[in-house]
Amino acid sequence: MDLGIRGKRALVCAASKGLGKGCAASLAREGVELVITARGRDALEATAEEIREACGVKVAAVAGDITTPEGRAQALAACPAPDILVNNAGGPPPGDFRQWGREEWLKAIEANMLTPIELIKAVVDGMIARKFGRIVNITSSAVKAPIPELGLSNGARSGLTGFVAGLARRTVAHNVTINNLLPGRMWTDRLKSNAEYSARQQGKSLDEVKETMAKQIPAGRFGTPEEFGDYCAYLCSAQASYVTGQNLLIDGGNYPGTF
Repeated sequence: MDLGIRGKRALVCAASKGLGKGCAASLAREGVELVITARGRDALEATAEEIREACGVKVAAVAGDITTPEGRAQALAACPAPDILVNNAGGPPPGDFRQWGREEWLKAIEANMLTPIELIKAVVDGMIARKFGRIVNITSSAVKAPIPELGLSNGARSGLTGFVAGLARRTVAHNVTINNLLPGRMWTDRLKSNAEYSARQQGKSLDEVKETMAKQIPAGRFGTPEEFGDYCAYLCSAQASYVTGQNLLIDGGNYPGTF
């Protein structure tokens, strides 16, 4: 299927590895030009070159922290009028809510709620004027089924979800859609760190915890950044113009609810 986005321009955040890289690579295979961001310059440049060689598209790498005003300004200077925005940022650490103070909460809200809102605010009017825009926020399956040890993430990402629910209904008439993509257990650095935390809490090895986690997923395995990226690419397609304000799981059937 031709997704109808060849020649479009995308800003993909936190794209040097993991789910962000998966999204960037899938968009590039559809002929989308990229500006990708991440904090680690070396890994980011390596990813940019890898995608250029594999897909033959323009890829600009902007190293910086997207959760800061300076990092957002650098990214938007490189891509001031994107047709596609993929919001992504590392999640806050796991732990017991009794250990978290105001500083920890504000950091989580800044990274996983306010940063995507600021980026949406910066680009959405241009998308409306051009009559095309696709915004995908990478959140978490915890929005549907909260994860006890990820209270900071549960709270901050749910705040973003509520905001998007209202805005997405106002932009869709202009062919600008906003959706949230909710990853379940994808074997990325993020899940590995959470598994290491669980291993320490349970007094088990990482391999034991990893095996148990995989068995709990109906699919019997962890998801991959590549299949996650393809899901994202479809949400950014011309064909997805009737999908907006949705929280779309990709979790191997792990969420047990009907709705």
